[in-house]
Amino acid sequence: MSALAVNDARGLAGGRVTIQTPSPRPSPAGGEGAREPEDKAPGGERGTFGERGKVGERVLVVLTLALLVWLPLPLGSNRPWSSALMVLAIALITVAWALCVLRQGCRRRFRVLRAAWVPLGLLSLAQVWVAVQWLAGISVDVGETFGYLILGCAYSLLFLLVLDLFRTRRRLTLLLTVLTLSGLAQAFFGSFMTLSGIEWQLFAAPGAGGDVRGPFVNRTHLAGYLEMTLACGLGLLMALREGQPWSWRRLPDLLIGPKLRIRLALVVMVIALVMSHSRMGNSAFFTSLLLIGGLFVLANPQHRLRNGLLLASLLLIDLLIVSQFFGLDKLKARLEQTQFEDLVVNGEVVRHENVDRDDILVYAWPQWRERPWVGFGAGTFETSFPRYPGADVTGHVDHAHNDVLQFAIEFGLIGLLPLGLFVLWSLALALRALWWRESLYRSGVGLGVAVGILSLLIHSLSDFNLQIPANAATFVTLCAIAVLARHHPTSAGPGKARRHRENPPTPRKGVGWGEGG
Repeated sequence: MSALAVNDARGLAGGRVTIQTPSPRPSPAGGEGAREPEDKAPGGERGTFGERGKVGERVLVVLTLALLVWLPLPLGSNRPWSSALMVLAIALITVAWALCVLRQGCRRRFRVLRAAWVPLGLLSLAQVWVAVQWLAGISVDVGETFGYLILGCAYSLLFLLVLDLFRTRRRLTLLLTVLTLSGLAQAFFGSFMTLSGIEWQLFAAPGAGGDVRGPFVNRTHLAGYLEMTLACGLGLLMALREGQPWSWRRLPDLLIGPKLRIRLALVVMVIALVMSHSRMGNSAFFTSLLLIGGLFVLANPQHRLRNGLLLASLLLIDLLIVSQFFGLDKLKARLEQTQFEDLVVNGEVVRHENVDRDDILVYAWPQWRERPWVGFGAGTFETSFPRYPGADVTGHVDHAHNDVLQFAIEFGLIGLLPLGLFVLWSLALALRALWWRESLYRSGVGLGVAVGILSLLIHSLSDFNLQIPANAATFVTLCAIAVLARHHPTSAGPGKARRHRENPPTPRKGVGWGEGG
């Protein structure tokens, strides 16, 4: 990809573009001096919003982005009317997309979809099993199961839409940028409301407490959303990194250089994540960042020092320094005070447990063993669980606080298997993109997506983020980005031209992007 194409992508992340010299003419052999064509979509359509782009498809891209930004606002779309609105919007966009595909023709268009047939098939297979639960009378609450069937079909269609509408590098960069900005907005306004003492939520009454929770009812759900948007910002930052050899003189640029806007967005989101005081949310994100970041550093031996310093700066500057002023001590205290069982000294209880999720898990386990293969029906945990807990579990329990166990209880192993394979397949594609040394862009996006998927998987072991439509839809989008990170098309070229396109040399100052690049 040419320096000019990289300039345009970098412009989405902030900075000016200064072109002072014309691009060289293409050489017959397509060598390094050749100007590479911009990324093209299958079928000859330009993968930009340029003159060859179809107006209808551009409108669908905008509508899909607007939907992803909207979903967290009405309490995470975790209300009947807001989740129904999400399903309706996805259905309408899908119908318009199908009409657009029929008008433009299908020749070579589905290259990315062919590469994604395994995860798409697994996700669809899970919905087929939910339909069987509903129709065959397996579900103990057919109404809830039908509702989950509709939601599952909507998530599958959203996965399909993201794969096709954002199949080019320009649009993929735009998607990552919009998701990062959405997380930034939630983090900024949530932190502002908490620090200022003003509590206000869209479509709901104000809530009490000093924890940042943004538009969500539960702070852990905001933490789950920020884990994914932080991952998108991290992927964008690493995808647009430069390929120059490392020099210690470039250390200031590495920390506060041209990508300052993205780094500031990451700082704000880290502050909000810490101020949410979500124990598992913070632990999951920074654990996944350390694990996947370590793999990323090992996968790029030529730039190991630079990448290591950049990832370390995210931990040292954002977490240990900046977050010290925004409630890191409260999060630390909450982690230290976590008590999973009563503390007994000399036969007396001196400290009672302050986490009741383990009690729910103790009683939910026998429930799963009663129907391990077919489950109780998707969405039926709230109605099927009440006859299992003992006297120590009081109050209403609507979720298992463990997504894996809840899916196992509701879907059974028959339905859990395709869902689990769908997530693991997406994670594997992200890791394959991360390990692709020939492309700075693909490896950077793969890093971000792998961090986001692994983080939410860890978080799901003690919470129910995937039961919240906004977080579930964003997670499905993240899985689609994992496919695109590995398989989004670029213009073909032999040998050296391909390497030149994937890892464009950094131009001299004044030739490509300016210092704001």
